Amino acid sequence: MKYLNRIAEKKVLRMTLNFPVILVTGARQIGKTTMLEYLSTGQKRTYVTLDDLGARDMAINDPVRFFQNFKPPIIIDEIQYAPNLFSQIKLMCDKNKKTGEFWLTGSQSYNLIKNVSESLAGRVGIIEMSSFTIDEY
Repeated sequence: MKYLNRIAEKKVLRMTLNFPVILVTGARQIGKTTMLEYLSTGQKRTYVTLDDLGARDMAINDPVRFFQNFKPPIIIDEIQYAPNLFSQIKLMCDKNKKTGEFWLTGSQSYNLIKNVSESLAGRVGIIEMSSFTIDEY
């Protein structure tokens, strides 16, 4: 199936230049992960989904080991399953001072956005993605 460009792509690329963390939120199955994977083509960006129970368990119980196994730059899919990663991400952002290191996806929930906004204040650009628009078709 052919990839359809998304309006949110420009926002991701622009925010990647200004923030260490980008969070793309939205309903399930609207193309968040597909878009980030498309944008990372040709980059050496690690991909991990927290739908994988082994990765999720490590993210929840040992965030330091998680990032030893899955190194930035990284896409972490379904971040809402391990919000305790935010404190480790914050430490890594403050230490490395690099933009665009963490691309996260998560469901469009108030609690997720609140936790990210509080934990990563000043370090995260948040993009709310919707289903395809007429212009994207």
